[in-house]
Amino acid sequence: MKRLHWLLLAGMVVASGAEAQERKTPYWASIATGNALLRTGPERTYPATWRYRRRDLPVQVIKVYGNWRRIKEQDGTEGWMLATLLSAKRTAIVTGDTPAEMYADADAGSRIAWRAEPGVVGQVSKCEDGWCLFDVAGKKGYIQTDHIWGVDPGEEVE
Repeated sequence: MKRLHWLLLAGMVVASGAEAQERKTPYWASIATGNALLRTGPERTYPATWRYRRRDLPVQVIKVYGNWRRIKEQDGTEGWMLATLLSAKRTAIVTGDTPAEMYADADAGSRIAWRAEPGVVGQVSKCEDGWCLFDVAGKKGYIQTDHIWGVDPGEEVE
């Protein structure tokens, strides 16, 4: 009886994982580990072109093929990655050449809480009307979406 219970539970976990991966493309994801390979094709036999050492980098999933995802990076580079190396955690990276202001409220007239250097990665939430709440290691503030890559223009994120 215990074995049947574990088999049913395992089946539910696999099913919920599969449902989570069946999203309409394109969609945003992030690198889930500090050791992820980008490949030229959707199999382990294809050569790796890059090894990601930085977790939480935002990527855009543009195609699904079985357990593989074709992703696009901020600079336009594309390649294939195993779905298990990706997370649904929403992150973004600061763009531009100068630090981006993070405000206390979603209003450029509010107090500047922090400034984030280009290349800084943070978690995004509460995105609407061109603003996202941006959390960089516990330092939070609202940032304009045209200063980050990882959110579509006009997209609302919970």
